[in-house]
Amino acid sequence: MKTKLILAGRLTLGLALVVFGLNGFLQFIPVPPPAPAAGALLGAFFKTGYFFPFIKIAEIFAGSLLLSNRLVPFALAFIFPIIIGFTQIHLFLDPAGLALPLILLAIHAFLTHGHWAYFKTVMTIKTES
Repeated sequence: MKTKLILAGRLTLGLALVVFGLNGFLQFIPVPPPAPAAGALLGAFFKTGYFFPFIKIAEIFAGSLLLSNRLVPFALAFIFPIIIGFTQIHLFLDPAGLALPLILLAIHAFLTHGHWAYFKTVMTIKTES
């Protein structure tokens, strides 16, 4: 049962990342205007010229790894800071859109827990050397 839930979570998170990543380039899902504070921050990110394309490519990359069941622990570690940043923007600047980032964060946490054996060695507090 747990393996089926992990499979469902992996496919759901992977699909969400690929769809939202592609939407950043193709704009096939309308995005509601952000709250003013969030809009100011996102506008500054957009003006850099590289930030949003990098984030969207990272989402597509991590989502593709999750969907293909390749390097899943790496994909989870790789996408974590982006999910956290997305959640913080909504938590502090645009709470109206908070549901989606919290759902993605919950799925990510569930998948990380399900793959904890792969993360255990990285979480070593003190090494021998």
